[in-house]
Amino acid sequence: MTLSNLEVGIARSRARQYGFALSTTAIAFALALLAYDYNFPNVEIPLFLFVIAVTAWYAGSGPAALAATLAILAVDYYFTEPRYSFAVRVSDAPYFVVFVCCALLVARFSTVRRRVEQQLLQTRDRLVIEVAERTQQASLLNLTHDSIFVRDMDFLINYWNKGAQELYGWSAEEAKGRNSRQLLETAFPVAIDDILTELERTGRWEGELRRRKANGSLVVVASRWSLRQGDEGGPAAILETSNDITERKRREEEIQRLNQELASRSVEMERANKELEAFAYSVSHDLRAPLRHMSGYTELLQKRVSSSLDEKGHRYMAIILESAEQMGHLIDDLLAFSRIGRVEAQMGFVGMDQVIKDVMTDVRPETEGRTIGWKVGLVPDLYGDRSLLRLVMVNLLSNAVKFTTTRKDPEIEIGSWNGNGDEVVVFVRDNGVGFDMKYVDKLFGVFRRLHRADEFEGTGIGLATVQRIIHRHGGRVWAEGLVDGGATFYFSVPNQRPL
Repeated sequence: MTLSNLEVGIARSRARQYGFALSTTAIAFALALLAYDYNFPNVEIPLFLFVIAVTAWYAGSGPAALAATLAILAVDYYFTEPRYSFAVRVSDAPYFVVFVCCALLVARFSTVRRRVEQQLLQTRDRLVIEVAERTQQASLLNLTHDSIFVRDMDFLINYWNKGAQELYGWSAEEAKGRNSRQLLETAFPVAIDDILTELERTGRWEGELRRRKANGSLVVVASRWSLRQGDEGGPAAILETSNDITERKRREEEIQRLNQELASRSVEMERANKELEAFAYSVSHDLRAPLRHMSGYTELLQKRVSSSLDEKGHRYMAIILESAEQMGHLIDDLLAFSRIGRVEAQMGFVGMDQVIKDVMTDVRPETEGRTIGWKVGLVPDLYGDRSLLRLVMVNLLSNAVKFTTTRKDPEIEIGSWNGNGDEVVVFVRDNGVGFDMKYVDKLFGVFRRLHRADEFEGTGIGLATVQRIIHRHGGRVWAEGLVDGGATFYFSVPNQRPL
């Protein structure tokens, strides 16, 4: 059976301790005999007591007891009459009792003192380690830009890092020992008693505080409190970490103010749009009656006096009827434009390939006698109202057909691509008369035209209708063109793929 390394180490340590007791006792014995031979009596007792004390100090109580036993035997055998005998006279008994008691007291005192000294050394070592750790922690806390300080439960500051100095402007020497609430003029979001109650219940608290810096300016901080418990289990100190959020709060307040203004303006704009729609609808209906009268009575007048009119009179009559018809188209387009804002959109995924085919069939009568080169690319399904998106394509393709009437080989291209990933862009490109880009902002206005009515017919509401429909879908419209170099009209809608 073998002993472990620990057991072997313990055995060797004990052997050294008892060997130390034997060695020191032997040395004291030799010195006592030497002194006795040279007529220096009564030296043995102090020598043996000193050896017992040294043995107790360095080797412990067990070896000290061995040294005391050996000392008693040596004193009795070699230095007490009769010598060389263990016989003890009755008169010497008190002497031996006193020696034993002194030996025990010396051994006990030395042992206790040694133990106390070892405890003090251990405490010193722990204190040195703790001071080193605290110093290292303080150095690490000074490296962060966060404001960190520690205060007791009466809000008296006892630690203040460089981040706190940078944020609030007071140095550590100026801040330590002062009341943090008074120093920083802290304004709490709720009652301080409620904050302390939550802190004691959960051990932490977070919130926004308003404080005053050393230069008098105000600062808003996001503050986090952590409660440290004392040795007896009660609250002892509060560690607070803070970050400056003054600029963020200013931006949030500015955004909130802008949102309120935007909401107010949206309400006003919605009210104005409704009033405008009601006005346009009312005016359009009110214009129909006199317009019908104008057309009807002009036709009656033409029939009645046709034989008496010369060529110029017939031309005047034709102009009146054409203008009335044009006015009717304007009223119809105006009604359709105002109706877009009132009709409820039926949203869903719309197959644009079929919509484009249907619209091309609808505009075919406008292309009679002409050969148009159509180039239709892949257009994905769009999320929106089918009837409204169909009206967009009707207006764009009708425009392309109309403005290519002067071209010998007209070409119209329809295609699409993914915009920035969040939208789908559809375009209609033609090689028609185009337009000057400096007037591009006028294209989508109501009744805005870049060409004379006698050059290209139309009411000037088609592109405004396109823009209004696409805006209702959360998209945007724009155009590119070149005088006598064709034009391209784009619209985008949010990219929402079908499930």
